[in-house]
Amino acid sequence: MSYDDVEIEDMEWNEELQAYTYPCPCGDLFQITKDDLRLGEEIARCPSCSLYITVVYNLEDFLGDSDQRNKNNIDPPKQQPLAVA
Repeated sequence: MSYDDVEIEDMEWNEELQAYTYPCPCGDLFQITKDDLRLGEEIARCPSCSLYITVVYNLEDFLGDSDQRNKNNIDPPKQQPLAVA
């Protein structure tokens, strides 16, 4: 059972960890990455204890970033025509 349900808006983005964080009662931070959220994950875990929280968020808010990133990675580079002399 989840320790608590937390809205994504109540979490903080941690640039160093590249994750959303929320204070854990043990003194560490619950963590969840944007990639986890894009995959539909809703559990943020604490790396120091066994507690976890359920993150309440709108999946569609994170899919737009992923779609744009994947589109940029999927398109093959344009090949330049070669002139043979």
